[in-house]
Amino acid sequence: MTQILIAEDEPRIASFVAKGLQANGFTPTIAVDAEETLSLAVGNGFDLLILDLGLPGKDGLEVLTEIRGQGENLPVIILTARDDIDDKLAGLEGGADDYMTKPFRFEELLARIKLRLRNPNIAATQEESTLKAGNVVLDLRTRKVKVGDAFGNPSGVRIIDLPAREFTLAETFFRHPGQVLSREQLLDRVWGYDYDPGSNIVDVYVGYLRKKLGNKLIETVRGMGYRLRR
Repeated sequence: MTQILIAEDEPRIASFVAKGLQANGFTPTIAVDAEETLSLAVGNGFDLLILDLGLPGKDGLEVLTEIRGQGENLPVIILTARDDIDDKLAGLEGGADDYMTKPFRFEELLARIKLRLRNPNIAATQEESTLKAGNVVLDLRTRKVKVGDAFGNPSGVRIIDLPAREFTLAETFFRHPGQVLSREQLLDRVWGYDYDPGSNIVDVYVGYLRKKLGNKLIETVRGMGYRLRR
């Protein structure tokens, strides 16, 4: 059975990822600090490491450097709250195979895990980098949004920086064009381990996106949820 090491000191996130992996047939092991991660990652036969950069005891990038320095070549996916491009470049140049930022959707993490296990030599730069709907383009690398002139903006193209949650919500819609997504699905995919099922936060954030990307892009399907128009 595929063994996956989760280096994460936040109990909610570690438990969320571990339960998801177990449900998909993997065997997860959790390490809560840098020392434990290093002792487990080297020479213990793990098939993949999910690495947080904010581990107690030592920065995750240092942990990654030591793992690679000891000749351990298991695939490493960095999963961190650090969304600065310099951190991403440092992680990939330091030997990580992939880099994801929090908040995250488990289904995307799972897809990336399967990709690395199938072919650990695939470079992150070969992955899909943009998603498009109408005159709106999401750049998954820079996490910026380009909006054309389709929504009453005759001056041309706008480049928008979306906060992390808004970008992740937009990405969820853009990956499922034409599909009705319920509030519960969006809560699970965007807020994951960190949400109140009774909250109206989805409606609030959809409102934010409509203001920034155009009112007609995301439509309400009464009694069901929301849908990105094709």
